This record gives sequence, structure tokens and C-alpha cells, in this order.
Amino acid sequence: MSTSADHLWMHFTRMAGADQAPVIVRGEGAYIWDDQGRRYLDGLAGLFVNQLGHGRTELAEAAAQQASQLAFFPLWSYRHPTAIELADVVAGLAPGDLDHVFFTSGGGEAVETAWKLAKNYFRLTGKPMKHKVISRAIAYHGTTHGALSITGLPGLKQQFEPLVPSTFRVPNTNLYRAPVHGDDPEAFGRWAADQIEVAIEQEGPETVAAVFLEPVQNAGGCFPPPPGYFQRVREICDRHDVLLVSDEVICAFGRLGTMFGAERYGYQPDMITCAKGLTSGYAPLGAMIASERLFAPFREAGASFAHGYTFGGHPVATAVGLRNLQLFEEEGVLEHVRANEAAFRATLERLHDLPIVGDVRGDGYFYGIELVKDKATKETFDDAESERLLRGFLSTALFDAGLYCRADDRGDPVVQLSPPLICDQSHFDEMEQILRSVLTEAWSRL
Repeated sequence: MSTSADHLWMHFTRMAGADQAPVIVRGEGAYIWDDQGRRYLDGLAGLFVNQLGHGRTELAEAAAQQASQLAFFPLWSYRHPTAIELADVVAGLAPGDLDHVFFTSGGGEAVETAWKLAKNYFRLTGKPMKHKVISRAIAYHGTTHGALSITGLPGLKQQFEPLVPSTFRVPNTNLYRAPVHGDDPEAFGRWAADQIEVAIEQEGPETVAAVFLEPVQNAGGCFPPPPGYFQRVREICDRHDVLLVSDEVICAFGRLGTMFGAERYGYQPDMITCAKGLTSGYAPLGAMIASERLFAPFREAGASFAHGYTFGGHPVATAVGLRNLQLFEEEGVLEHVRANEAAFRATLERLHDLPIVGDVRGDGYFYGIELVKDKATKETFDDAESERLLRGFLSTALFDAGLYCRADDRGDPVVQLSPPLICDQSHFDEMEQILRSVLTEAWSRL
């Protein structure tokens, strides 16, 4: 039997030594097992995906039933029932007049779709110069050429350049390392939002189509928005006729205790991009949800959005999405997250007594723990130290101790936690105990 090093090309993986990578064979609830029978707490919900936990036979049965009836048909000039029904459900859940659902295979494709729609919309409405996109530093929006161009992580982009032009970066909302107003979250939020207006005016409002923002920015370690930030961004976008895209590939479908992150923070986007939790990972599916304003030009005779994906809105995936959202309702998943999020935060904040823990931040079931060399000065690790700390020790040590999570240095070194939404205090305590033990050892190795 061949190993993964022979034929399987793993994603975002250093392939030297990849034949030693764990083989995960089973999941149940909040836990996964490898091929050696070892159990691990899934502290990342797979990859911010598995909202309802592993081993949900209801979702497997929904997939099997649909596959036996209609396994595949495209949405290119045809429709099928589960896509129609899921689009109706998602539109009903989305905030405001986000009533039109364009299905994709995943999140990067949803971001790609949103940018293409923004450009197409402005061409159809007499503003063909509006094509540029603004996003935030360190933000990750996907790996396709367009989505990667919007991404604010130079290290992920350099080997694929030249990319799509006309994308620009503004500061993110990392209050812990705020360059100004670090002691005043509202003032910092106003400043960060105002940098978007500065960028729009520098490029020329007549050329800027959209701003792409995550409700809680993932890369860099879970940056929540300061109070008033998104309201100010909305005002700026309205003033310059720029579309506000809420990239909720991670934050939608309960991750923050609401169906959409925009609800959590009280703002109205023009588009939402989403994926991951839409099916709890039981089938690949994403979506771009657009407002009536953006859809209206395509009602005209002869108009068409010349864009699509073979597997976007796949019948099996949309059937799973329907059953997934039904289970959200039946099991009170959003209510469970809201009832337990304060306990999750409090449990993780116990780690503040460790000298290596500089910041604990996030919302809902989505947290980052920033690691530092000096708590008083917030001194971070250099590249070599971060390599030794994260890849040389923490990633393996946390997993060996029974916790699957992410040790990441896209930005400053962090450990990220995003567990299944079914988790409770017993799981929070298990995460904290493992983190405490491993981070204590990490500090002793510095």
C-alpha cells in the first residue's frame, strides 16, 4: 500500500516527511481518531467547518437519499429542488434584502463570485471604472487568483505573482497591537474604518468597487471589530458608492452565535460570502448572497451573469445543507453558543497567568491566543523563533497531547480554537488543560 508521500499531494503542507502525517479515520461528536486508535479533541471543527460535530447520521442519510434520487445536475439554465429550497431558506435567514443566493463549491469561489459580480454590476449600471477592491492587512480570502489577490498575506502570494491587479490593503482591527488609540477601542475603530475612506479617496471613488471584510478576521488570530467599526465602514461605503462584502466563510452559520456575523455586529452588507458551516462540512458547498439592488440589472431581457461552477449548488450538497440548517433549529444550536460563549472565553482567559500568553481574543466559538516573549512589552518572536516554537514544537505537542487546533504565524504567533458548536464546559476545560500543559513546556524551552 502506498503512503501519502507517494501519491497524495497535501494542501498547505511541507511534503518532506509528509509520510509521517497523521491519518484521521473516524469522528464522533467533538472528537476524532487516527489510524492508531488515538483520540483527539477537535478544537478547530476540522477547519472552522464542522458545526454540528462528527458522525451525524442525519446528514449522511440526507446525502444518501438525495444521491439515490438525483446525484448530479448543474444549475446552468436548469434548476433542481434542493437548490431551490436551500436558496429560499438561506435568503430567509440572511439580513436585510440579501435575497439572491449564488451557490459555489466553497469559500474561495464565493469570494471570486462576489468580486466578479461587483465589477459586472457597475458595468451594467454605467460605472465601468469601478473595479478595485480594498481589504485588510493579513486577511485571508482564498487561494484562487482573484481571492488570493484580495488576500493580505504577502507570504502566500509571492510565489504566484503576478496576480490580479487593483487590490489594496488597509489596517486590520488588532486592538492588542493598535498603532494608535490602543487604550480606546471606539477611537481605534473609528481610525481603522477611516483608513478605508483614505484608501478609497487615494484611488479615486470612481474606481473602487468593493471592500471585503470578515466580521472577525481569521488570519493573525481572530480580530473582532471594535465598537462602531462596521457602522462607520457602512457610512463610508454609502458615501462613495462602494459595495460592502462581508466575507463570512468562517463566521456564518453559528460560529459567532448568530446565523451571520453581520447580525452579531449590527451592520448591513451588500453581499455575504459563506461556505464551511453551511453543511457542517458533510458536503462541499459555498454561496454568495447578494442584495436585490445587485440582482436587479440581471432581470433585464438578455442579461446574464456569465459565471458559474460545475459543482456549485450540487444536489447532494444542497440536500445536506437543508438538513444541516433544520438541525440548527431543532437543536437550538445558536442558543447553545450564546449560552456558553462567556464560559468559553472565561475558560481560555485563565491562561493569562502564563508568561507566554499575551492576548486572548475572539467571540462566540472562535478564539485566538497570541503568544509573546514578554508580556509587559508585548515583544513577539522573530521568524526563526516562531519556526522553532510553532512548527518545531507546539503543533506536534498539542496534537500529541490530544488537542487538534491551529498554531499559526500568519502575523504574530497564535494558537487558534474554533470547536464544534456542540461543545460545552467539559470540552472547554479539556482544551484549557492541554493548552496550559503544552504552553508551559513551550515556555521552558525558550
